Amino acid sequence: MKPVPKEAMQILIHQIRRVIPFNAPESSLCTGPCQGCSKKLIEYLDSEICFWQLQLNNDIVPKLGDINKLARTAKKIKKVLTINGFIN
Repeated sequence: MKPVPKEAMQILIHQIRRVIPFNAPESSLCTGPCQGCSKKLIEYLDSEICFWQLQLNNDIVPKLGDINKLARTAKKIKKVLTINGFIN
C-alpha cells in the first residue's frame, strides 16, 4: 500500500537528511574547483526541507508534484555533490 502524500513527504525528507551531510564543516565544502557550489546547493536543499517540514507541521498536505519536485531536486544536488567528491 502506498503512503499518503504527507507520510511520503516525511519519508522523503528523512531519506534526504540521511544521505546529504547538512552539518558538514564549511571548510570541507569548498576544497577547489567544483561543478556547482556545494555549500549553496546544500543551503538551498536545507531551506526547501525546512519549508516542507513547516508545512507538514501546520497540517498542509503536499501534492504529489511537490513530492516529485523535492525528490528531483535532491537527486540532482546529490549528483553534483558526488561529482565534486563531497559524498560517495
